[in-house]
Amino acid sequence: MNEQAANSPTEEPDEPARERRASRPAPPPPEGGGAAEDRRVGRHTVPWVRTRLRSAPGTAFALALLVLLTAALAAAFPLAMDSSRDKALRQAVAETTPHHTTIQFNAPQPGLEHSPEEREAALRADKIRAEYEGVIDALRAPIAADRDQSSFGVRTSEPPESWEKWLPRPRGLHPRFVLSTQQDLASHARVHEGRMPRTDGTVTSRSAEVEAVVTEETAARLHIKTGALIRIPGELRDPLGVRITGIVTPENPRGAYWSTHDVLRTPSLVRVPSRVPDPPTYWLAGLLLPPDAAPALLDIPGQPERYWNIAPRTGSLDGGELSELQAAVTATVDGGGLLEIRRATDVNTAARTELDDVLIAHQKLSAGITPLITVAATGTATVALVVLLMSGGLAAGRRHAEFTVLRARGASLRALGGRLFAETAVVAVPAGALGFLTALLLVGEGRPWVAAGAAGAVTLVACVALPVRAMATHRPVRVSQGREDLTSARPSRHRTVAELTALAVAVSAVVALRRRGTSGGEGLVALAPVLVGVIAALLLVRLHPLPLRALARPVGRLRGLTGKLALARAARGSASAVLPLLALLTALTTAAFGGSVLAGVADTRERAALLATGADARVDARYLLDAGAAKRVASVDGVDGVTEAAVDYTAMAEGLGGDPATDTDTASGSGSASVSGTSSSGTADGADGAGATGPDLRVPLAVVDAKAYARLSERVGVGAFPSSVLTDGGGDGSGGSGDGDGRVVPALAAPATAARLGDKPVTLLVDGERIKVRVAAVRASTPAVQAAGFLVVDARALGGPLRPTTLLLTGDRLDREPLAKAAGDETVVHLRTEERARYADSPLQSGAERIYLAAVAAGAGYAALALLLSLARAAPERAALLARLRTMGLTRRDGRRLLVLESLPQALLASAGGAVAGWAAIRLLAPGTDLTAVALAAAAGETTAPIAGLRADPVSLLVPSLAVVVLTVGVAALQAWWTGRRDSVQELRIGDR
Repeated sequence: MNEQAANSPTEEPDEPARERRASRPAPPPPEGGGAAEDRRVGRHTVPWVRTRLRSAPGTAFALALLVLLTAALAAAFPLAMDSSRDKALRQAVAETTPHHTTIQFNAPQPGLEHSPEEREAALRADKIRAEYEGVIDALRAPIAADRDQSSFGVRTSEPPESWEKWLPRPRGLHPRFVLSTQQDLASHARVHEGRMPRTDGTVTSRSAEVEAVVTEETAARLHIKTGALIRIPGELRDPLGVRITGIVTPENPRGAYWSTHDVLRTPSLVRVPSRVPDPPTYWLAGLLLPPDAAPALLDIPGQPERYWNIAPRTGSLDGGELSELQAAVTATVDGGGLLEIRRATDVNTAARTELDDVLIAHQKLSAGITPLITVAATGTATVALVVLLMSGGLAAGRRHAEFTVLRARGASLRALGGRLFAETAVVAVPAGALGFLTALLLVGEGRPWVAAGAAGAVTLVACVALPVRAMATHRPVRVSQGREDLTSARPSRHRTVAELTALAVAVSAVVALRRRGTSGGEGLVALAPVLVGVIAALLLVRLHPLPLRALARPVGRLRGLTGKLALARAARGSASAVLPLLALLTALTTAAFGGSVLAGVADTRERAALLATGADARVDARYLLDAGAAKRVASVDGVDGVTEAAVDYTAMAEGLGGDPATDTDTASGSGSASVSGTSSSGTADGADGAGATGPDLRVPLAVVDAKAYARLSERVGVGAFPSSVLTDGGGDGSGGSGDGDGRVVPALAAPATAARLGDKPVTLLVDGERIKVRVAAVRASTPAVQAAGFLVVDARALGGPLRPTTLLLTGDRLDREPLAKAAGDETVVHLRTEERARYADSPLQSGAERIYLAAVAAGAGYAALALLLSLARAAPERAALLARLRTMGLTRRDGRRLLVLESLPQALLASAGGAVAGWAAIRLLAPGTDLTAVALAAAAGETTAPIAGLRADPVSLLVPSLAVVVLTVGVAALQAWWTGRRDSVQELRIGDR
């Protein structure tokens, strides 16, 4: 204390020195007296900061490290959010087929009111290119065109036929061709055979022949060779001959240049619209002409049109500009932007794109994920704020005597706060700047000004924590301060009002979250879990003295002094120790909430993957599996069991037609997408989700072996049922057996199907035969069918053999390739592990999980730091106490017991309170928390996707709470061991200072 007073600029001189100074004549005032005074203040201020930093370098380094880490985390959060949003948006656009994301402009051919020369001039290559440049210039920001993948030219909008006999003609239908003069072909394809097409002279609408090339796929499927001539019928003219001069290979076949109109790259079989079960098909392929040959398309039956396909540059997409991008796309397709495009091209230019649908889907995903991340970030930020305040409080507590002397000797609050602010800023500002730069280097993307603001806020809090605490504590000048025991302290009226206000705010936040959900994740809603922890901390601070008072009498009757002394020490703890408990409970609540979110996401994905496949793996055939498929698949390594099923999506329940909107969706789920044929006849092309047709209701039907299927359902936990339901549950005593029209087959049904069928027998049309079924049991899901509605019957009840279309597999370490090889051709293999990975495909999802995990880990780290700061504040006093007690005969073992027992009450209180607060927060907030966006964004709209709700995770509740107790006991034991190794005389001298 004397040393601190000697270094103080406000220390008064002794009495003889004051008398000698008074006897001397006063020196003349210097010119610019104010400046001289400022220089004197400056000379005093600089040594103060320098002296404090030199006297406590460890404290300064610890503060700098705390500010650096906190500022880095605060700056990294918005950067990571921006980065994940940008990557998710770019991936969403990049992974969607270019046909949907490309902005397509097209204008019809000039009308017959124009002369032939004008019509031909409108289709010339130079004219089309100039209009393309006009389209690029007319695009509104932030839309940016990818010139390398954008395409333009002239093509036939109605593909004409070719009557060449050597071309393949399935069902006798002539193939059709899209003739396109897509420009820059040489930059996007390499010649595989022959040469690129060219024009000799000027091509007109009356030219007899033009050149073209085809891709390798087109040449292979339509048997086109170099030098072949394909004649296209003309209108009021002779046929147009197209000479094939070469075969090309696309450089980037999946890029927008080739995939916006993929018929130019890959031919396809097109079905003729018909009501017959197997309509005829014809080939549709593309012929690539040179750009200057466009006028030759005018007088053929193809309705040529000009087109400009603008592929968006995915690398320039910014998730923060999503609203502006949506507005620009809307204006370009149907708004003021389209008017500018028409001025650059043609008044009849039309635009279409599905890019806005992609943006809307991404916006919904972001809107569902961002509030959850905000909740986690808010909890971690609150704990970090408390730790920063605690660091200032710890420094103020250790220097309490110093500040008391300064105030007693005339230091003003402004001077005291200013010097402490300067002392802290010298350390915190460089550390905050370094933390901001560290976040920029680690993340590298995002809006730097937002990150700089977050780091600046952390630095500001660190700078003002110590001055504000010191000024608040030493506002009244006092020399001594009374004790503030927990058991004797009484809350003031101001504190009571503040606590009631916090309680009201917390209740409002919880009610708002339960009503509006996390979609309203701004303001109080995001603070709901934190406020629950705050209220729990304030409640526990008030309840803490009660158990201590209750234990005082029983412990006082014990013989040993260790328990009594430990309880007395715990009761004499500072009544102002709200911040450590607040930090612990907030961190424990946030960790429990965040851990439950992550556990809920993992469980939901696992359940959704199981519902999508029905087992660990699934093999679906287009029509029927061959007789030995099940045995071959069962012999594959890792397969433990194989269950056969015949799935028919064309079964009809007669006389139950109705509103299609209420009928079952028969084409949902990834597992059922491949089951496009019937289970027995194979005549239908698959379910189209049309629901009721006329007076009948389409119902997905699974024919199974009842006993094997019941064992599978129980093993995988999907729609488990006893096998007797399908063998003995006919309801009429027949058990589904017997002959004649009176046979009734028991069936397992989905709730929606059971509601439509009722409890009476219903006639079902299956494979051309009519059977009567009755619902014997209802289950929400079943392994064989991935649809909202279904029926399951036993194959023996139908009186015929089981002809499987699906194999449901159980086992570990299943591999796709061996299973596909064993299953044979025309089959598709689905693995549960792949389905589970599909649900976390978006960078926004994976980024949200990483941010959430980082937030929980950071919150736990700050909670541990808060606990250590709380223990460090009382460490000198405890060391001196042990030293005094050792001089009185206390053993080292009893010293360790004393410190451990002293720290246990608060640790147990915080541990139990944190677990209860976390459980209460989850129970209160679960109704308004939807995890579907984080867990199952890829399964949006699938009927097999389960509801992703929030459930309490025991590990997240108990492990952090137990860690608090273990850490507290460990630190207390370590302190007792370390103090026992030091000299007691040294500790006592330190205490006397």
